[in-house]
Amino acid sequence: MKNLWLFLVRYNAIFWFILFFAISLILVVQNNNFQRASFINSSNVVVGSFYQQVNSWKSYLALRDANEKLAAENVLLRQQVQNLRQADTTADSVYLVDSIEQGRYAFIVANVANNSVHQKSNYLTLDKGTADGVEKGMGVITSNGVVGIVLQTSAHFSSVQSLLHPDTKISVTLDSSAVFGSLVWGSNIDPRFAMVRDIPNHVQVKKGEKVYTSGYSLFPAGIHVGDIEETDIKSGESFLDLKLKLSTNFSNLNHVYIVRDLLLHEKQTLETTTQDNG
Repeated sequence: MKNLWLFLVRYNAIFWFILFFAISLILVVQNNNFQRASFINSSNVVVGSFYQQVNSWKSYLALRDANEKLAAENVLLRQQVQNLRQADTTADSVYLVDSIEQGRYAFIVANVANNSVHQKSNYLTLDKGTADGVEKGMGVITSNGVVGIVLQTSAHFSSVQSLLHPDTKISVTLDSSAVFGSLVWGSNIDPRFAMVRDIPNHVQVKKGEKVYTSGYSLFPAGIHVGDIEETDIKSGESFLDLKLKLSTNFSNLNHVYIVRDLLLHEKQTLETTTQDNG
């Protein structure tokens, strides 16, 4: 307390100056219209700039919640699109969802908790598990393309075998000819690209042609997986290998959608019964 008193005594002139200056400033502003208007305008600019900055930070901090809400809305929209006619007016092919496909698929939103891209065998970890209805073998997609296949699950997490894995194989079809092939990735291939194999060599394929899921694997038909980059790769006398530029950017994955086939168990049961009877 003594030190505070000594400090005030030592610098009392400065404090008296600040006090009288503030009083004089208040009197000038209160008794002169021009100065009062100028002061109010200046204070509005300062306060407005401050609140603008605060709102900017609030908006930035709220981006996570906003992204999660958008992802949830996208699930509903994807569900509706899957149950309706799918058409690309700029392409030669039109994809129709058969009546049996109506209501067949449901989608679960998940966040990517971990992701590898540059390994020989790549995996992802998602923050949804069996408690959310996720099962082994489900397909995983984004709004831009295919991501991979659920490999293992726990109550609240699941591991995904990425499309960037040598053992991942997905049935796809070409846009112009509707010919089926297999989408695969090799450990020595750039993560931006993959290969489409088992295409008959008599098929005319154009560079830039779009490739879609065929519906014969874990994924709904008509999901865009990429565009043909190279067409003159031969794998033998009967088949072609096509280099594909993937539509999914695996280096920037945040939200994904886990595909739940509501008729999968019925289909598997029928196929198993047919094989046993054969």
